[in-house]
Amino acid sequence: MLLAFAALLVASCQGKTDKENLLLADPTIFYWDGVYYAYGTGGVDNHTADGFLVYTSTDLQQWEGPAGATDGFALKKGDSYGTQGFWAPQVFHYKDKFYMAYTANEQIAIASADSPLGPFRQDELKPVSDVCKQIDPYVFFDEDGKIYLYHVRLLEGNRLFVAEINDTFDALDESTLVECVASEPGTWEDTWNAEWRVAEGPTILKDGGQYYFFYSSNDFRNPDYAVGYAVAGSPRGPWVKYAGNPIIDRHKLGFNGTGHGDVFYGPDGGMYYVLHTHQSDSVVSPRRTAVVRMEKADGAFRVLPETLRFLER
Repeated sequence: MLLAFAALLVASCQGKTDKENLLLADPTIFYWDGVYYAYGTGGVDNHTADGFLVYTSTDLQQWEGPAGATDGFALKKGDSYGTQGFWAPQVFHYKDKFYMAYTANEQIAIASADSPLGPFRQDELKPVSDVCKQIDPYVFFDEDGKIYLYHVRLLEGNRLFVAEINDTFDALDESTLVECVASEPGTWEDTWNAEWRVAEGPTILKDGGQYYFFYSSNDFRNPDYAVGYAVAGSPRGPWVKYAGNPIIDRHKLGFNGTGHGDVFYGPDGGMYYVLHTHQSDSVVSPRRTAVVRMEKADGAFRVLPETLRFLER
C-alpha cells in the first residue's frame, strides 16, 4: 500500500502542462480533519513581506488556493507581529485553538486562530523573545507536559537552540536555554567554507524513547543545502549527529538546494518530508515545494528518492 501510494505521487505529476508548482520555501504541511494545509515562506509573487498564504488538499496531489481567510492569507501583516521577512511557519493544534509559530523581523512570534485557514492573530503584537535575533521556530510537546521551542539564534552563525516555552506561547524560559546543533567546518554542513555557517530549519520527532532532530545546513542559496539529523535521549540533548548525514541532498534527489522542511504523515500512514528546492540548476528563487517519502529502517532514517514529487495547483 505504501509503495502504491508513492507510485501514485510520482505518476500524478507526469504529462501535466496546465498546472503550476507551489512556490513555498521553508514549507510545512499540517493535517486536520481530512485536509492537508501547506504553508511556507513566499508563495504567489513571493509574499515574504505580507504574511503567509495557505494551500489545501485532501489527497496531497490536487492543491487549491491560496485559501486563507484574509485574501488567501492565513496570517496577514497587521494582524500579528512583524512588518517584513515572514519566514518559516509551523502550525499546530493545542487546547481547541490553532497556532502558528513563525519568523518576522528576524524574531519569533506565535499567533492563534479558530481555523487552520486563519486569520491567525495576536492580542498583543510582540515576539516571544527579543534578547537577540531569532528565526525558524519549531514547537514540540513532550509526553511529560513540557513544551519546547526549538529555534535558530543568529550568534556567530545560524545556530540551533532549545528553551522551554509557556503554555500561552508568549514567553521563553531563558534559564532553560541550551545550544543543540551547529554546522561544522570542512563537512557536508559547510561546503562553501563560509565565515557565517548555517544550521536551521528544525523538526523534532520522538520515537522509541529517542529524540530525533532534523535540520538543514549550508546557506539556502548553496546547491549543497541539505538535511541531516541528530539523536538524543533527552529533548535538551546532548545531540549526536547521524554518521550517515546528509539524508537529503542534491545527489540523492537530483535537484539543487534541497531542505528546510517538515515531517508529516500521508493518507497511507507513511512518513513524508516536505521541502523546498531551487527553481532550477541556475536560479535559486522562487523555490519550489516538494514531498518525498521517508522511512526508518535498521534504526536510521532515509528517504526514497523515487517518490519525490513537486506540489502543484
